[in-house]
Amino acid sequence: MHHFFAMISRMKYINRWGLMRNTRSENLCEHSFETAVIAHALAVLRNTRFGGRVDAERAALLALYHDATEIITGDMPTPVKYYNRELRSAYREVERAAQGRLLAYLPDDMKPVYGPLLGEPLPSDAELLPLVKAADKIAAVIKCVEEKRVGNREFSSAENSLRRAVAGMHLPEADCFLSEFLPSYSLTLDEQK
Repeated sequence: MHHFFAMISRMKYINRWGLMRNTRSENLCEHSFETAVIAHALAVLRNTRFGGRVDAERAALLALYHDATEIITGDMPTPVKYYNRELRSAYREVERAAQGRLLAYLPDDMKPVYGPLLGEPLPSDAELLPLVKAADKIAAVIKCVEEKRVGNREFSSAENSLRRAVAGMHLPEADCFLSEFLPSYSLTLDEQK
C-alpha cells in the first residue's frame, strides 16, 4: 500500500497566512491550483510575446507541487522562514526531510517522476523555476487584493512587499500579468462582464 496521493490530498487541510486576519481562509490546495494556473499563463506569455520556447504544461505541473512539503511542515510564515540565514538553512533541511518522506510513500518506479516535482528539479526545469516562483508571489498578491477588496487592510503591507518582489524578478511576463490580468481581481462579478 502506498500513501503518496492520500498525503497530497491533505493539502486542503493546510491553511495559509497564519499570522494574518483573513476574511476567507486559503488552503494550500487552493493556492497550489492558482499558482499552477498562473505559472502556465506566464509560460504562455513568454512563448507568445517574448520569444520563449518553454513547456507551459511542465510549468503548471511544477507549480502544482511547489509547496507539497508543507503537508508535513505546515505553512511557515514568511517573516519567520526568512528571519535570518540560519533559520532559512534549517528550514531547507526540514523541507528536504519532508521531500524524502513524501517520496518514500511512492513505489520505486514512480519516484523518478515525482522527485523533480517535490524539490529536486531536473536541469531542464531551470528556465521554468523563476516562472513558478513569480506565479507563487502573484498568487499571494491576488490573495492580498481580494482581502483588501472586502475591506481587510491587514494585507496592504504584504501586497506592497510582494509587488516589489515580483518587480525585482525582472520577468516581463510577470509584469504583463500584473498589468493586464491583476486589475480584474479587484472587480465584482458584475463589473467583470
